[in-house]
Amino acid sequence: MAQVQRMSRLMIKTLRDDPADAETLNHKLLVRAGYVRRTAAGIWTWLPLGKKVLENITRVVREEMDAIGGQEVLLPALLPKESYDASGRYDEYGDLLFRFKDRKGAEYLLGPTHEEIFTQVVKDQITSYKDLPVILYQIQTKYRDEARPRAGVLRGREFQMKDSYSFDTTDEGLIEAYQLHRAAYIRIFERLGLDHRIVSAVSGAMGGSASEEFLAPAPAGEDTFVDCPACDYAANTEAVTFTATPADGSAHGPVEELDTPDTPTIETLAAHLGVPASATLKNLLVKVDGEIVAVGVPGDREVDLGKLGEHLAPAVVELVTAEDFEGRPDLVRGYVGPQGLEKVRYIADPRIAPGTAWITGANKPGTHAKNVVCGRDFEVDDYLDVVVVEAGDPCPRCGTGLKLDRAIEIGHIFQLGRKFADAFQLDVLGQNGKPVRVTMGSYGIGVSRAVAALAEQTADAQGLCWPREIAPADVHLVAAGKALQTELALDVAEKLGAAGVRVLVDDRAGVSPGVKFTDAELIGVPKILVAGRRSAEGVLELKDRRTGEREELTVDEAIARLVAQG
Repeated sequence: MAQVQRMSRLMIKTLRDDPADAETLNHKLLVRAGYVRRTAAGIWTWLPLGKKVLENITRVVREEMDAIGGQEVLLPALLPKESYDASGRYDEYGDLLFRFKDRKGAEYLLGPTHEEIFTQVVKDQITSYKDLPVILYQIQTKYRDEARPRAGVLRGREFQMKDSYSFDTTDEGLIEAYQLHRAAYIRIFERLGLDHRIVSAVSGAMGGSASEEFLAPAPAGEDTFVDCPACDYAANTEAVTFTATPADGSAHGPVEELDTPDTPTIETLAAHLGVPASATLKNLLVKVDGEIVAVGVPGDREVDLGKLGEHLAPAVVELVTAEDFEGRPDLVRGYVGPQGLEKVRYIADPRIAPGTAWITGANKPGTHAKNVVCGRDFEVDDYLDVVVVEAGDPCPRCGTGLKLDRAIEIGHIFQLGRKFADAFQLDVLGQNGKPVRVTMGSYGIGVSRAVAALAEQTADAQGLCWPREIAPADVHLVAAGKALQTELALDVAEKLGAAGVRVLVDDRAGVSPGVKFTDAELIGVPKILVAGRRSAEGVLELKDRRTGEREELTVDEAIARLVAQG
């Protein structure tokens, strides 16, 4: 027996116009169709239809997690500061944490993710290798104090997430758990009807040896990823690598200083000398945990500060200010070059390969230098891929020019290793009777983000268009008329419900057929069944919401068709 929802009794208010503050498709349609309501910036109320969609996604996630042996728990959202101090993440999270004190002055936070607490739970509950491996998961509300909540439920301060964690004594066991999750995620997103890409990612502050993101391509996406048209390579832009071949620097003459007044930027320098920007070396000064560091990239490329931050995490990276140049005569603003820099760590993109020659700052006002050769005139302390990736950059795997696309991150899996186990000294008794340090994996799915991603990917000009697996009903039954049509619609609805078909029936009195049809398109249930002009003959119209295909069927035929499709 499936539920029959009568719109005459359902708390739903549809809107004809987009909310004034809505920029993305999911924000506009989820509000207009009565699925969510804004409570405050980044905080949303899930209304009855929205809660059903959210619960349907949760059900799919739970079924697939249970299928790989996951055990569901529920941890608190209110967490003690001490746990995050132990891992160092209380400071690393910065302003993203909601922090507060209780009446006794004890410090707490609202959980953004739960690696620390899961580690402590396992430390308390498991003492022997015989109790491992284990996979634990929860589906719970998370909190992050986003500076600019946007895109409706896509980026909120409060959101629903599935986070799971694997625990094992061996690296081989970690890899097996990682692959189990990877396969489960593929099944989850296929069941949800989400078009997705699996891309290489960087672990950043999470640490660990490997990580991958699951991205849903959509114009509203906040992530940019690369896709190779010639092979199966795909990666988050922060994970794209570039390998440069060392050049023969012997052909270049000695360093020569050039008089270049009023050329503190690459644009002014290139124009002054009549050379392409690619012939110049750009040196960006940043502070890494307060220490000034120079970052070198070709003059025609930009430094990706997010990428740099991921490489250097958990260190804090920020741009230098005018005050940072005071007392540093070796740092001449607008004319910095790597040659002769003192007490400054020099990081370079791999394109600054040994043997390559550049035009760069001469560390003197109004002066640049040419024939500055990497490996001869300056050394690189660390090579990191730090340029902003551009369309046409070579694929690291096959060399073909890469494509750039926007996407929504819907899942992320990490091989964490022993970072958190080390922080909490998570050991179990091994087979030889000696303590063994446990290794971990961390795996997340944005449940509420999946709602937004599906809305972005599947909506059309008329409204939402949900896949059946997660729609709030299987069929939207519209009574397009008065008493006769309403009576027939309710009778058909009861029969469908008894046969296990979920029904949303529009039996509202005083609402015109035009408004009902518009709402049916906007709400986006996969099938629309209309009791209209031929109701007296026992004939209904069945419409496929996605394709728009229509056909007339008798009541018995319509019921049989919908039950069979269920």
